[in-house]
Amino acid sequence: MSNTEPYESALDSIPGAHPYPRTSRYHDAEIGVYRRDDGTEVRYTKRRLLPPLDRSGEETEAHSVGAGDRPDLLGQRFFGDPGQWWRIADANPVLDPRELTDEAGRVIDIPSAGGFSRGDRRV
Repeated sequence: MSNTEPYESALDSIPGAHPYPRTSRYHDAEIGVYRRDDGTEVRYTKRRLLPPLDRSGEETEAHSVGAGDRPDLLGQRFFGDPGQWWRIADANPVLDPRELTDEAGRVIDIPSAGGFSRGDRRV
């Protein structure tokens, strides 16, 4: 968070300033607006694109899954927040995050605590 501008972190404490907190995987997702026939606006989050799997230069740590590991427990261990499990899921080619830890001994990538850059995302 050292790259955060002071005014950006101040906005996090204002309700409604950001639809998602800075730690959410949807924080950088684009917000769309749908207008109903009666003119009312409905806001929605557009599709979130995943970061590319080939991240040359990206620091990751190999982790051998142990018995009892779960994505949320790994999020707590490596990022200090169980809600950050999605960073680990994004770094590994799985469709279901439970696949990350369903087999003891599986080696998965754990991204650096800095996470992924905001650009260069994959579909």
